[in-house]
Amino acid sequence: MRIALFGSTGRTGSEIMKRALKDGHHVTVLARRQVSGHPNLKVVIGDARNRDDVKAAITGADAVISALGTDRSTTLTEAMPLIIGAMEAEGIRRIVTIGTAGILNSRLTPGALRFQGGDSKRRSTFAAEEHESVYRMLEASDLDWTVVCPTFLPDGEARGGYRTEKDFLPEGGSEITTDDTAAFAYRELFDARYNKSRAGIAY
Repeated sequence: MRIALFGSTGRTGSEIMKRALKDGHHVTVLARRQVSGHPNLKVVIGDARNRDDVKAAITGADAVISALGTDRSTTLTEAMPLIIGAMEAEGIRRIVTIGTAGILNSRLTPGALRFQGGDSKRRSTFAAEEHESVYRMLEASDLDWTVVCPTFLPDGEARGGYRTEKDFLPEGGSEITTDDTAAFAYRELFDARYNKSRAGIAY
C-alpha cells in the first residue's frame, strides 16, 4: 500500500512510520526537514499548511494517516481542509487521524463532549477545540475516516492489553502509551473497525 503520513516526526507518527515501512509499505511523509532514509520512504519537504505541499505528499497515495498535533498552534485546523481537499481530488477515501480523548462523548453530560462535560481534568481546552474542529470536518466529508482518541499519552513501548470503544473512552481508562496508540491506529487503517467514528483507547 502507498501511505501518505502527516506528523511523521512526532512521537506517535514516527512509530506509525516505522511500522508501515517494516511491513513493506511505501510511505510518503510531509516534513519540514529530512528524516531517516529508507528505500520505501519518500520525503516531501514542506508545510502542512501549504496546499501545494499537501497535494505533493498525497498524490498517488492509497490512504492517509495524520498524526499532526496542536502544539499550541492552529496548524491542525489549517492543514485538515487541505488534506481532505487533496484526498477528494485524488479519489482517496481512507484516512486515520490521531485526536484526543477530550472529543469523545461525555459520560457525565449527555450530548456533550468530554472536554465540555466535566470528564476531562485538563484546564486548557485549546487542543480539544482544535481536534473537535477536525472531527467535525471529517464527519461532514464523504471520506472513510477514523479518529483515534487516546487519553493521557506518555512515552512508552507497545505492550498491548489496551481497550477500545466507539465514541467513548473505555471506563476507568487513564493512559495509553504512544507506541500502543500508534499500533492501534496503524492497524485500524486496514481493519476499519471504527469507520466513520471516533475510537477511544486506554488501558
